[in-house]
Amino acid sequence: MSLLRLVGRPMLASMFVSGGLNTLRAPEEVAPVAEPVVQPVTERVDALPDRTEHVVRINGAVQVVAGLLLGSGRLPRPAALAISATLVPTTLAGHRFWEAEDPEERAQQRIHFLKNLSMLGGLLIAADDTAGAPSLAWRGRHAAHDLRREAHLVRRSVRATARPAAAVGSARARLAR
Repeated sequence: MSLLRLVGRPMLASMFVSGGLNTLRAPEEVAPVAEPVVQPVTERVDALPDRTEHVVRINGAVQVVAGLLLGSGRLPRPAALAISATLVPTTLAGHRFWEAEDPEERAQQRIHFLKNLSMLGGLLIAADDTAGAPSLAWRGRHAAHDLRREAHLVRRSVRATARPAAAVGSARARLAR
């Protein structure tokens, strides 16, 4: 593993582990802010609990677990995707700068919104990072290409040896008579 991945993944994950732990400990502090985003989602998705505190707690748990996985380098790509999925509603609920009346508060919320947007970009890059190893799709394409090439070579060698083998076989048959 490269030094950049070794250092960068835990750095990226640290904010989510910390924020997720805070949310797990005190979901009631986050629930009122999350309500406008959570309620429309829970109405459409039956698998989610109805209470905002429970949804917020689930969101925090996903951030902690996925953050630990990303930081430790275990399943980093799925972990980065899971955090990305939690970051979008968190950002939309917590940093609604377009609704702020006070110009100073609006500026602060915009900064936090853009910070989260930047972290989302980093998570998407981490989700795409194969750590220098080819992806499964690349391996599949190249395995298929190698198989086609080998089949072509086998076909050519069979054709090249079939005529002489047939000639030898017919010569043996004539001699055997």
